Amino acid sequence: MAITRFPPVQKADPDGLLAIGGDLEPSSLLLAYRNGIFPWPVDGETLAWFAPPQRAVIFLDEFHISRRLERTLSKAPFENRIDANFLGVITQCAELANRGDQDGTWITDEVIDAYHELFQLGYCHSFESYREGELVGGLYGIQIGKFFAAESSFFRAPDASKSAMCFMADHLRRSGVTWFDCQVPTPFSLSFGAREIDRESYMKILKEAVAPY
Repeated sequence: MAITRFPPVQKADPDGLLAIGGDLEPSSLLLAYRNGIFPWPVDGETLAWFAPPQRAVIFLDEFHISRRLERTLSKAPFENRIDANFLGVITQCAELANRGDQDGTWITDEVIDAYHELFQLGYCHSFESYREGELVGGLYGIQIGKFFAAESSFFRAPDASKSAMCFMADHLRRSGVTWFDCQVPTPFSLSFGAREIDRESYMKILKEAVAPY
């Protein structure tokens, strides 16, 4: 049964844990994102919902590309596409390659199925990098109106996910999006200018981004 109500985000514990249980029905996920909440299955089994006290975001007028990456991308080493292979992107994001000690088991089979359903409904998008026709990097996320949440990325070639990230930023700008959610800071997002804002500030800009969608 789809979730119809979440606790107020202010009820989250210091780590951001707000609720446990429920389901990943499309309406449940959309309700969560509209209210500043995201799912993060724990140990591949327990479905938990989070609303951290600090949220990592990237404002597109602060989006940063290093000089080294600029030089690399100027050579056009990749072909970028959108929504050409969503399942390929999310499946490879789930395989944990290139993640060091990060636990990526939260992208379970149930998560893949749920976000693929959102993709079919038009709420999820994948941004992809190809080299000689092979998918070598990408990321995916969820979009509601002018709100976008970047979920996960992968790469099979150096700078492939970074190329997809830059492609995504350009696409979001053209769509009227001015910032996007990274949930928690990572070396990848920080390299592009991610910074943390408090939950109250996040909820304010979120409300503006999703209304009236």
